[in-house]
Amino acid sequence: MNTEPQPNDKQRLARMLKALGNPIRFQIVEFLAENQMCITNDIVRQMPLAQSTVSQHLKVLREAGLIRGEIEGPATCYCLDVDGIQWLKEKIGQWLPACCPPEKPLIYL
Repeated sequence: MNTEPQPNDKQRLARMLKALGNPIRFQIVEFLAENQMCITNDIVRQMPLAQSTVSQHLKVLREAGLIRGEIEGPATCYCLDVDGIQWLKEKIGQWLPACCPPEKPLIYL
């Protein structure tokens, strides 16, 4: 049972944005978005880093609530944490003022 106190919304948001602020972690999230689920070795092959360094980045992303990892035999399979990504999207969406709708796409004739 996890007895660690849960961060408030501002702390959670800051942790997520800080995790995504690192270019390697951002690249990992992009890779997972494109590949739905993969094992650690798939991610390592895409990065110019040692496996242990990639594992540390995965840990930060997992702790930030952006990805999930499931152990399957000797490997860990990772995917985006859909609930975490949706929460992040909603929080960022709250920053947009109600008076400013998204820009309409340009129509070229």
